[in-house]
Amino acid sequence: MPDQLTYLDHAATTPLRPEARAAMLPWLGERFGNPSGAHRVAREARRAIDEARDVVAEVVGCRPGDVVFTSGGTEADNLAVRGVHAARPGPVLAGAIEHDAVLEPMRSVGGHTVPVDGLGIVDLDALAALLDAATAGEASTAVAAPTLVSVMVANNEVGTIQPVRDVARVVHERFPDAAVHADAVQAVAWLPLPDLLADTDLVSISSHKVGGPQGVGALVARPGTPLRAVALGGGQERELRSGTHDVAGIVGFSAALGAVLAQREATAAAVRARRDRLAAGLHAAVPGLVETAAGADTLPGTLHVCLPGIESEALLFLLDEAGVCASAASACASGAQQASHVLAAMGVPVDQSRGALRLSLGWSTTDGDVDHALAAIPAAADRLREVAA
Repeated sequence: MPDQLTYLDHAATTPLRPEARAAMLPWLGERFGNPSGAHRVAREARRAIDEARDVVAEVVGCRPGDVVFTSGGTEADNLAVRGVHAARPGPVLAGAIEHDAVLEPMRSVGGHTVPVDGLGIVDLDALAALLDAATAGEASTAVAAPTLVSVMVANNEVGTIQPVRDVARVVHERFPDAAVHADAVQAVAWLPLPDLLADTDLVSISSHKVGGPQGVGALVARPGTPLRAVALGGGQERELRSGTHDVAGIVGFSAALGAVLAQREATAAAVRARRDRLAAGLHAAVPGLVETAAGADTLPGTLHVCLPGIESEALLFLLDEAGVCASAASACASGAQQASHVLAAMGVPVDQSRGALRLSLGWSTTDGDVDHALAAIPAAADRLREVAA
């Protein structure tokens, strides 16, 4: 076992906040009611769910009744894409660097991607051209009047923040009835969402990205948004998501969001400073290192780099041995190291993307973690280059 463990994979999941753990404990023991019941034990559980709904509404900027609790961001994204398409069939558009939780359901209904530039920012001109072609009814385009356009607030690999309000404006100017969905899973811990997402119709968020428990999330569906349930059964959550609520998880999610609201500005500033120190140190110590999306507006905690001539899998193995937990890309492929569709869409050369390294800092990251990473990463890179030579 390494002497020190440094966790730099907060974009995959972040440690449980103490506020969330304390809020959950009673609901893992003496408080156990099913919120769908009518007796007092059930009513206590329902009250806890309603209070959590209020917190989510404050964080996103919506009415409490707009909040649909889910099992996480993936289910929320699927409900947004497949639920809108089921209620109002039509083309679905999504940015080319969306999470697979959006891209896969989009492909399942015959959707289309919108390109991004070299910084990972969605191409507004390309989006407008697609929509204008649909407006004109041009036979040359495969896109008819869209039912949904989805764009993530911030990318889960490189951290690029998208111009969501501009996307919504481009869409609604041409198709006022089209729904705009924002995957805010990565952004909710870092960005004030109410103004940013004021023009969106659907918003996905997830608990374990903000210091809450895994297996809980929410989809915000604003009034008038066409949406049909994907999971049927007991009719919970306004009949949009059936299934008994995970009360403990939802309560923990709410407590973590409360901590985010109280601490976000200070946490973001501290994490940004540590992230920038890590970036500067790696640039100085690792020859040829390329910082992906350099110059873009990115999340405070995300540092994505590429090390030409080094394979990510070997690098991550050495870092793990040294006690540094990092990743190459998304952590949602059962641990497999797969080619990044995000880097491919951004035009990153294949030989460069093979050495991708995502370092994501969070609320629990310390200066000592940065020091440890600055010692371990250059040492691992040097060792791999010596072996290759």
